[in-house]
Amino acid sequence: MSTKNETQESDGFTKEEKAAMKERAKELKAEARAQKDRSAGEADLLAKIAEMPEADRAKAQRIHEIVTANAPELMPKTWYGMPAYARDGKVLCFFQSADKFNARYATLGFNDVANLDEGAMWPTSFAVMELNAADEERIAALVRKAAG
Repeated sequence: MSTKNETQESDGFTKEEKAAMKERAKELKAEARAQKDRSAGEADLLAKIAEMPEADRAKAQRIHEIVTANAPELMPKTWYGMPAYARDGKVLCFFQSADKFNARYATLGFNDVANLDEGAMWPTSFAVMELNAADEERIAALVRKAAG
């Protein structure tokens, strides 16, 4: 009788984690192309959004609209199979579908290149259960601040 989680592999990575790593390897090959061609990066991002379950697809699409409207200088791309937005080749923010790692909620995350610093401690990711007008304005403000 095994005590390991059914999705756990002997090397310590889950099936979902291995799939994300394989996805990232493919993305690295396409990254040079996407850096030079915004439309190629956006096409990859939109294809990933289209693969999401409906609830997360709607959130990801709306977040894409918010990010592109509030920080048009960011390059759309995919990152570990997730929609992401980069500056100078470094991912600034990303959307993680709840389905990606069988989570309870989707996540809007920001990496260390995001200018969100507030004192000695600040949030870098946000659970996204649904989006209303107030949530959308908060995301827009976060994206503007992060990209600023």
